[in-house]
Amino acid sequence: MNVVRWAKILLVAAVALFFALVVFNNLTDFNSNYQFVRHVLRMDTTFPGNSGLWRALPWSTAHLIFYWGIIAWETATAALLVWGSVRLLRARQLGSAEFREACNIAVAGLVLSLLLWLVAFLAVGGEWFLMWQSAVWNGQQAAGRNFMVSGLVLLILLQPEV
Repeated sequence: MNVVRWAKILLVAAVALFFALVVFNNLTDFNSNYQFVRHVLRMDTTFPGNSGLWRALPWSTAHLIFYWGIIAWETATAALLVWGSVRLLRARQLGSAEFREACNIAVAGLVLSLLLWLVAFLAVGGEWFLMWQSAVWNGQQAAGRNFMVSGLVLLILLQPEV
């Protein structure tokens, strides 16, 4: 049994499970996370009178488009990670080159995850919509934590076999 390969498979599968649960929660408790997106885009809990308030999007249609875009991004990430986990599981007994090739889909899923947390949450939400100013609707810590988890799993996955 190759413990390193199993570690890679299980870690990718764990991130896939995380994203599947995120999508499930966003769909079954739509309003909770929609309110998060709505408040971030409205910038209604940032510092009063800050000079960036011109960026706020007060329109419900824009909030729904953003939220559905996030859910679609999370769904695509979950699908790639599930597919990647299955490919890795099937390739666990193959040679190093074949196993490395099987990693490609999981790498794509992990990179999509990294981009979600870095672009959508930290850059757009955190900096453009000044989410960092909100004491109530600030998801930067969670986004940073999720970025770190996906990044760590990606680094482990990309380690060469010894």
